[in-house]
Formats: sequence, C-alpha cells, structure tokens
Amino acid sequence: MEQKGVTVWFTGMSGAGKTALAISLEKMLKERGLKVERLDGDIVRQSLTRDLGFSKEDRDKNIERVTFVAKLLTRNGVAVLCSFISPYREVRANVKKEVGNFVEVYCYAPLETLMARDVKGLYKKALAGEIQNFTGISDPYEAPENPDVRIDSGAETIEESLAKIMSKLEELGYAPLAQESKDAAYTEDEEAEIEARLTALGYL
Repeated sequence: MEQKGVTVWFTGMSGAGKTALAISLEKMLKERGLKVERLDGDIVRQSLTRDLGFSKEDRDKNIERVTFVAKLLTRNGVAVLCSFISPYREVRANVKKEVGNFVEVYCYAPLETLMARDVKGLYKKALAGEIQNFTGISDPYEAPENPDVRIDSGAETIEESLAKIMSKLEELGYAPLAQESKDAAYTEDEEAEIEARLTALGYL
C-alpha cells in the first residue's frame, strides 16, 4: 500500500507513557516499511523551541511550532509520532484542524501511578508548592473527551496498548495489516507450487 501521512498525537500527563509508546510504535511501523519521524517534548525543547519557557503562552507557542513541522511531514507521506503533554483541548483541536490526518492517543494513568514512576520527585514537589504551573497539580490538564484511542498505562501492558493503537491505524488505512507488510509472504498453495517447481528442477 502507498503510505498515507498521519500525525499520531500522544497526549497525557507527565509519566503516563507517551514517549515509551511512541518509541515502540516507531519500531513497529518501520518494520512494516513505513517512513516515520518522532517528535518528543524533550527533544524539541533542545532545538526547535529552546527559547520558550513553561507559561501557558510559551506552551501554546511550543505546540504551534511542532504543529507546523508535523503538518509538513504528514503532507509528505510520513507517519509523525508526537509525544507532548499538550494539556489544553482547544490547542489539540487546532493541531487536528491544521494537520488533517490526525489520530489522538490519550495516555492515562492514575496519580498514584504517575507519582510512583516519577524518579525526579516532580509531583511531590508540585504538591508541596515547590513547582509552579505543573500540569495536573497547579495547572489544569484537560483530558480528551473523545480520543481516537484511550490508553490506561496503569492497567495495560505496553503490548496491549500498542495493539490498540496499531488496530486504529490499520482501520483508518494509515498502516498496512501485518500480513500485508511481510516480505515474500506466500499462501500454503503458493508455497507448495514453488516447492514442486524446485523439485522438478532438481533443487530439492
């Protein structure tokens, strides 16, 4: 199948599994022969948006720049995997409008799970008032009301979550079915015919 560009947008609070899922999905899509680019919050802030802070205005500007890049790549037939907290519904809706081919993946985990995964102790500091504008604590996180895929990373294995995402991408025509992407895949009848020919030629 000819690849259709798409932006898969992973949204969710810090520690909900966005980046881990995107990394694994990138590998799976490449194995199926697709062109893939991954845009991650930390990576982008080291280059594309290093001049921005964490106020609402700067967060919006950060997503605005990422949207431009994602739109360009999607238009050129690339699967773009974006992992950003992106806490505001209005901003995410604008990304969808701009990009067009867009799949929203909401990564959820309960607060106790997020805190258990937080090796830097950022949630504890935010709850203690030591960090301002921390999403989900002192700043709002507006969960998607109707995401294309909802992941519960506190209850699902990463394999289960990936299967849900891949199923949606296959359903929408953005990823080939697994059997379609295998190189030199033959039916049993085709294999038998080839074996018979090779036997007749003296190779088997």
